[in-house]
Amino acid sequence: MSTVSHSGLLVEEVHINGYGQPIVVRSFRPSAQRRRLPIILYFHGGLFTTGSLDETNSVCEALALHVGAWVLSVGYSLAPGFPFPNALEDAYRALLWVRSEASGVRADKRHIAVAGHDAGGNIATCLAAVARDRGNAGIRAQVLLAPLLDPSMTRIRQFTTHAAPGADVLAASYHAYLPTLAQRVHPYAAPLESRRLADLPAAFIASVEHDPLHIEAEHYAASLINAGVPTEFARYANTTRADIAGHAPALLAASGFLQRHFGDG
Repeated sequence: MSTVSHSGLLVEEVHINGYGQPIVVRSFRPSAQRRRLPIILYFHGGLFTTGSLDETNSVCEALALHVGAWVLSVGYSLAPGFPFPNALEDAYRALLWVRSEASGVRADKRHIAVAGHDAGGNIATCLAAVARDRGNAGIRAQVLLAPLLDPSMTRIRQFTTHAAPGADVLAASYHAYLPTLAQRVHPYAAPLESRRLADLPAAFIASVEHDPLHIEAEHYAASLINAGVPTEFARYANTTRADIAGHAPALLAASGFLQRHFGDG
C-alpha cells in the first residue's frame, strides 16, 4: 500500500525476508523525482529490545526531503526473542534488497548511506563493517545519532566516577541482545573493540552533552580518524538521548554531511 504524505513523499511498506523472520521496511521517497536518488537505510533506537518504525517517520521524512534521498526505515528483529546476529543480519538483508530494487525506482545503489539512533547507530556502523568485509560496495557514509558502541560498558565505567543514569537498564538491554560474553566484544557488535576500522565509510557522529555515553561516541570518532576514516563529530547540549533523532540542528548537520558525501562522485 502506498500513500503520499503531507510533505509530498511517497510512503510505502514492504515485507522482506529477514534473518530469522520476515521484517518490514518503510520507504520514504520524493514523489517529484528529477534524478537518481541516493539511498539511506535508517535504523531506529530502543536499546535493541524496543522501538518501532512509527517513531522514525519524522526523521526519515526530514532526511528524504533535506537530502533528496530514498530513505528506508528497517524494522529489524528485537531481542531477547531475536538476539545477535539477528538485527544485524536483518540489516544486511535490507541492504541486499534495496540494492536489488534500486534501478526500479531510479535510485543509485552506488550512493548508499546507513544511519541510526541509539541501538540503531550500533547496527548502522556494524552493517558498514559487514558490507565492507563481504564486498558490497556502495555505502559511502554513516550517520550515528547517540550510538551505542561499547557493550562491555568499560569506557563509561573508566571515565565516570558514579553510575550513569539508566546504566542498569542499558546493561540489561546489552545482555538481551548479546547473551554471551564473547558477543559483547565481537567487532560486529562492539565497534569500540574492533581493530579493523580502516576503509569504513565517512562518518558523522552526534552525541548529547549531558549523556554520559558521549564518552564512547567521542572515543569511536577518534578511533575512526586514527584509522583514516573521514569523520565529523558534534555534541549537542539542548536535547536528550531519546530526542536527538528529532533534534533539528543535528538533522540539518547530518543532512549536510550526507549531501556532501553523496556529491563526491
